[in-house]
Amino acid sequence: MNDMEVKQIYTGCLAQGAYYIESNGEVAIVDPLREVQPYIDLANERGATIKYVLETHFHADFVSGHVTLAEKTGAPIVFGPNAAPGFEFHSAKDGERLKLGNVEIEVLHTPGHTMESTTFLLRDEEGNPHAIFSGDTLFLGDVGRPDLAQKSDLTIEDLASHLYDSLRNKLMTLPDDTVVYPGHGAGSACGKNMSKETVGSIGDQKATNYALRADMTREEFIKEVTDGLLPPPGYFPMNVAMNKQGYDSIDDVITRGTQELSPEAFDAAANETEAVVLDIRSTDEFIARHIPRSTFIGLAGGFAPWVGAMIVDVKHPILLVANEDQIEEAITRLSRVGFDNVLGYLKGGLEAWVAAGKETDCIQTVDAEAFASVLNTTPEAKVVDVRKDGEYLSEHVEGAIHASLEFLGSNMDRIPKDEPFYLHCAGGYRSLIAHSMLKARGYHNAIDVLGGFKAIAETDAPKSDYVCPSTL
Repeated sequence: MNDMEVKQIYTGCLAQGAYYIESNGEVAIVDPLREVQPYIDLANERGATIKYVLETHFHADFVSGHVTLAEKTGAPIVFGPNAAPGFEFHSAKDGERLKLGNVEIEVLHTPGHTMESTTFLLRDEEGNPHAIFSGDTLFLGDVGRPDLAQKSDLTIEDLASHLYDSLRNKLMTLPDDTVVYPGHGAGSACGKNMSKETVGSIGDQKATNYALRADMTREEFIKEVTDGLLPPPGYFPMNVAMNKQGYDSIDDVITRGTQELSPEAFDAAANETEAVVLDIRSTDEFIARHIPRSTFIGLAGGFAPWVGAMIVDVKHPILLVANEDQIEEAITRLSRVGFDNVLGYLKGGLEAWVAAGKETDCIQTVDAEAFASVLNTTPEAKVVDVRKDGEYLSEHVEGAIHASLEFLGSNMDRIPKDEPFYLHCAGGYRSLIAHSMLKARGYHNAIDVLGGFKAIAETDAPKSDYVCPSTL
């Protein structure tokens, strides 16, 4: 046990955990991110060699770095049973043990989230179970959603039934002190009830995870894990395809994306390619001044998943409006969710655009106090709330139209186009995304409520009775 090292490399904006396992100079990487150099550097610093690249399944919410890491290190990519990717890999059998220094990693086939889903069990030098790397099979507080890998011969219920068996026959039989290292934490769209913690144990999950209740029947499990699942983001199938078939090196993606474009070249590229002009600056900067019909998704928020949810098509060309120090980070984070087609960025930022005499737009805003005053004197004023269902049901402005940002496209017919309306989310980030997308579609009468519902809640604006979110 002394020479065994496990490092969790957690990426907050994706709520994703990758793992570095080392024993006696040999390393296995589990579910690496697209940019793989940090894993290589870590192994080099420690005088170790990457021996395996372990993939728990074909991920839907991000593009893994398995292909690039294997190319750069020569380590084989390992999938469990049922995987058939379009590149060279090792197809591990259920129960197969992979030697890593003085320890072993046992392959546990745990279908249910997807049919190739596999959990990797780390056994210590004495052969005892030490930890599982459970991918999207078991989370802390939840289990993987069974609706992302349907084929014509498998229903959601079929997949949930497989998951029931995987959990009960493979994972719940492990010792209670076995450490659980999940693929995701709270904030991921791969589950619905995930804990904010990122490391747990089999014992605490058996005690607290609704899906691991000891007396749960198969039918109860199927009903509970399939209940309340929101439709998955539209970009998920495209990420699965990239993880399965392969993709360009991130080095090439960054080289392409960091092309400097003058205001004239940027304008011409936008018109010729119909690219999304993506403004990733701060909310304050976008509110004050931006390129007309540009889309705001700020780098400081849940950037990559929101790009995936709102733009959807990973192949769609993108032109960036950003501050100079944001460019490479933005391209890297876009590539994590498969958006590799960044054509370049506006050199000199918006200042250069203005200096070139180009047109700009701004966002009309109101503070929460003034908004409350309007509602109390003009009760017929239109309000659009773009928060999630649970947030809206917990407490909202009386009479507000609910149009959750994830599904804004299918809710546009409920939003007034020819009269003023007030737009808000929880804190001001999502409403600005909505505002920019609505403007690009001809909705020019929105007024953004600064500070969102957090600020509105402190005023005397008429609101529904508060309901604790945990009871919904």
